[in-house]
Amino acid sequence: MRKIKVAVIGVGHLGIRHAQIYQNLKNAQLVGICDINPRRLKEVCQQLKVKGYTSYRKLFPYVEAVSIAVPAQQHYEIAKDFLKQRIHVLVEKPFVLSLKNANNLIKLSQKNKLILQVGHIERFNPAFNATLKLIKDVRYIECDRLSPFSGRGLDVGVVMDLMIHDIDIIVGLVKAKLQRIEAIGTNVLTEKEDIANARLYFKNGCICNLTASRISEETVRKIRIFLKDAYISLDYRNREAFIYKKINSTIQKKAIPIEKKEPLKKEISSFLNCILYKRKPLVCAETAKEALIVALKIQRKIWRKNKF
Repeated sequence: MRKIKVAVIGVGHLGIRHAQIYQNLKNAQLVGICDINPRRLKEVCQQLKVKGYTSYRKLFPYVEAVSIAVPAQQHYEIAKDFLKQRIHVLVEKPFVLSLKNANNLIKLSQKNKLILQVGHIERFNPAFNATLKLIKDVRYIECDRLSPFSGRGLDVGVVMDLMIHDIDIIVGLVKAKLQRIEAIGTNVLTEKEDIANARLYFKNGCICNLTASRISEETVRKIRIFLKDAYISLDYRNREAFIYKKINSTIQKKAIPIEKKEPLKKEISSFLNCILYKRKPLVCAETAKEALIVALKIQRKIWRKNKF
């Protein structure tokens, strides 16, 4: 099997996991990593025994594909530069921070016939995938994505940092036009919203309620999907899922069988396979753009109310 020469741009909390996974995949060769923090770069280079760069442009001659795991404000410029060099890109969420930038990257990837995949990892969560065949005629969805304050991802608010995952899932599940959005939120520890709630109304009657917080006491990653005759409760973090159905006059709970596979490894493996076999990514840039449109609308409503 041919090995794709890859690099990781940004080796913080998430980027180092990308690098470690690439090192353990048979169809990848990690040829370098990049980080603007020399101390962090040296530490990770020693740990992974790989060459390090403080300028991502120096990697252009050596790689076929990259993972971009830097702060969201830098996604557009770095992704654009690699696409111009005809290098495939996996960029972490949020894709970019404006529709103009999203459209520019989509056009550039299409022009150069390149894979441009976006890291909406819940699409690869085995708990979510196990429930897909059971989800029909969605009536109501409730999402809770809560985290303690970590100090990471503070260049964006909680809508782009956390809620974007659930927005992506909802856009994929509800096959109808979005009719109306209600949203509230506030900042507590940062200059952007740290807690947010949004309610999405779709033309087919489906309603979705999303709550995201990065100042919670505990970590929660849950979604409840209410169908015509049942509801599904899914825990992304613990990779558990249950279906509740009314049988006669009682509600019966049944566990949904789940494969215990690492979502990030599945995501990266899918990226490499799309390159090797010229497949369309599960979360292509066009798909990520749909979630971005909704996230931007929610964000604008919150920012107008709070005058951020």
